Amino acid sequence: MKTLALFRHAKSDWSDARARDFDRPLNERGQRGALAMGEHVRDSGRRFDRVIASPAVRVAETIEWASKAWNRVFPVEWDRRIYLASSATLMDLLRELPGDPGSVLMIGHNPGLEDLIFDLVPDDGSSPLRDVVEAKFPTATFAVLELDVARWADVDAGCARLVDLTRPRDLDPALGPQPHG
Repeated sequence: MKTLALFRHAKSDWSDARARDFDRPLNERGQRGALAMGEHVRDSGRRFDRVIASPAVRVAETIEWASKAWNRVFPVEWDRRIYLASSATLMDLLRELPGDPGSVLMIGHNPGLEDLIFDLVPDDGSSPLRDVVEAKFPTATFAVLELDVARWADVDAGCARLVDLTRPRDLDPALGPQPHG
């Protein structure tokens, strides 16, 4: 059994239309969301043998803000393949993990993370949380999957159960959808 935690980067700042997508920082709401999710992860007692993340600025800042709440530093392995990756690319990355860690935290982007959940968790009605992801996998959401594999090299479609899903709005309603206008 392997554990995979997926953490989507927090809300980013779109105010500078000239900034490259890769270089967008978090906005103030994103900082609050990342900190709240960091507190949630700390309080859950989760530990990770390996942390892999996209090197995009908004991901690095999500980790920076979330880690303010963590009682320990998780060394991060930056992997450019995670930036705007498809589910297939993310699955390949998992299969290639060296050292066969028991638990992995991957921090990245949509649609790749959401699609990875859809590929790993069967659509057979056994996971009500999968239906929540189908509705929306918002920024700063944290998901935990249990994979029925002995080695990461064996990861394949349908091998996982989604056992936990926490959105920022679940921790603080002010971090939920904002009215437009």
